Amino acid sequence: MYKKLLMGLLLSTTLAGCSMFGGDEQDTDGSMSGMHDGASTSGMMDGSNYTGHPLDNPASPLSTKVIYFAFDSSAVEPQYEAVLAAHGAYLAANAGVSIIVEGHADERGTREYNIALSERRAKTVQNLLSLQGASSNQTEVVAMGEEKPAAAGHDESAWHLNRRVELIYPAR
Repeated sequence: MYKKLLMGLLLSTTLAGCSMFGGDEQDTDGSMSGMHDGASTSGMMDGSNYTGHPLDNPASPLSTKVIYFAFDSSAVEPQYEAVLAAHGAYLAANAGVSIIVEGHADERGTREYNIALSERRAKTVQNLLSLQGASSNQTEVVAMGEEKPAAAGHDESAWHLNRRVELIYPAR
């Protein structure tokens, strides 16, 4: 079952990655799309005018650096597939960049169980990044368990924020 899930995830992230970083497309007449005589315009919110670091572009999936998980699960939810595809592609294109993949759990369960669960979550994310081209020496897994909560509280809203993996890039 894990193999089927991994293959499905690999296929969907590959397809997402192909369309996310698409280059210029040719029209049927052989000309480049968008390259016509006259003026061209671009939307205000498409991120094309962003000049900062790609990791900070709010229009890019690279700006998302926290992946949330369901209770007692280390499976990455579908809404994060494109995010991880983008981070994996970014790491593959920037061999000198490394990240810490920091796993977390909520307070429920024993300390030992939560350390193991947070490590499984971080390793799942690490594996998905490597499937997108990140090398093993670019990622370091750290399992925090319940030791570093993002939210204080003893209810589902706090627990949800604490079940996460953080992608931590070094200071640039």
